[in-house]
Amino acid sequence: MAEQKRVLVIGGGGREQALAWKLAQSSSVGKVFVAPGNGGSTGIIENVAIGFTDGEALLGFALQHKVNLTVIGQEAASEAGVVDLFQAAGLTIFGPSKAAVKIESSKVLSKNLMKSRHIPTAKYKAFTDPVAAIKYAKGRSLPVVVKADGLAEGKGVTVCHSHKDIDNAIEKIMVQKVFGASGNSIVVEDFLSGQEVSIHALCDGKRAIIFPPSQDHKQIFDGDKGPNTGGIGVIAPVPWVTAEHLMTINNKIVQPALDGLTQQNSPFSGCLYPGLMIDGKDVNVVEFNARFGDPEAEVYMRLLDSDLYKILLSCATGTLDPSAVKWKPGYAVTVVLCSPGYPGSYPKGLPITGVDKAEKFDDIVIFHASTVIKDKKLVTNGGRVLNVTACGATLKSALNKAYGAIKSIHFEGMQYRTDIGQRVARRA
Repeated sequence: MAEQKRVLVIGGGGREQALAWKLAQSSSVGKVFVAPGNGGSTGIIENVAIGFTDGEALLGFALQHKVNLTVIGQEAASEAGVVDLFQAAGLTIFGPSKAAVKIESSKVLSKNLMKSRHIPTAKYKAFTDPVAAIKYAKGRSLPVVVKADGLAEGKGVTVCHSHKDIDNAIEKIMVQKVFGASGNSIVVEDFLSGQEVSIHALCDGKRAIIFPPSQDHKQIFDGDKGPNTGGIGVIAPVPWVTAEHLMTINNKIVQPALDGLTQQNSPFSGCLYPGLMIDGKDVNVVEFNARFGDPEAEVYMRLLDSDLYKILLSCATGTLDPSAVKWKPGYAVTVVLCSPGYPGSYPKGLPITGVDKAEKFDDIVIFHASTVIKDKKLVTNGGRVLNVTACGATLKSALNKAYGAIKSIHFEGMQYRTDIGQRVARRA
């Protein structure tokens, strides 16, 4: 029997739990470590109490435990140079280098790359001076979009519908520095109309495999109301995204981005995730991300019908084979259960009940996002708490299964959207 491989997944959310869950299904894998992980780790999945930006400690653990493949989940790990550190030590790791991750971690660099490679995106201008930024933004047609340059956990973007919104957004990012150094620079760009779609592409530096399209739901309340979150519901695939759209995405967005990064001596290996706005045949990039989306990863892991370990290993070693990636028929959905108050301040330590009962429903898998075991009980430990995922032959059946299972779960003040997937229903 072949030696069972050891895998280390870096991160602690629902995305990392989903990746660990799928990796654990590989016949090649005997152990999956998740650093730092959460309360959902079971079976061959084991938590490791190391922060995802502590490169030296992560490297030491990987060497000590003879880890065969390390997988970056949390983008801050790449930004902290973990990939570069592992590669310098001769270890195999899936994820972009510190130079390549800037396609996500610097909105200014990303927009400039798009401009140089003729990748379709909104008209924009970058600023380091808040006064100049406000003057420019108020001279554009409303609404306008204000983005912090650096990483902000999905919360650094504000769509401004009035001049007061512009003042508040730029004040918050550049003066109050609510996102720290990420707000030293901002991008002000024109608003794109249409529907947002998430595209993921696995890359080995030269080649890419595009996943089925998915659609995230950012706002906290039904009807796309309220403040942005890190994402609280997703469906895949998106039935109205055509083969023509996907050809455009590959030829005019993904491949030019890979070529551009290679030309800048920062070849991209990992998961490239362009967030798109599609309006008719027009496809524009809203932003590039350099990792699996969360909660998109959860639906993709439910739909993937291939060995994730072998696929990620091929990306990390520059040997990606497009024919190796297969997908199950039908649909997958995720509905995220959130703490009261999220995306603002929220309590922690709220007891959670009913997860075991919910997982007994057909086609249900629950990926923990922010949970922890305390005094032998499962409790909340963050804003996005649980990801309830379901599969079905139709989108409607998958959604019905997810919402049916949610009725069994409870924690104080639990909130979630009841209209995930309804944009597709409205479009139809």
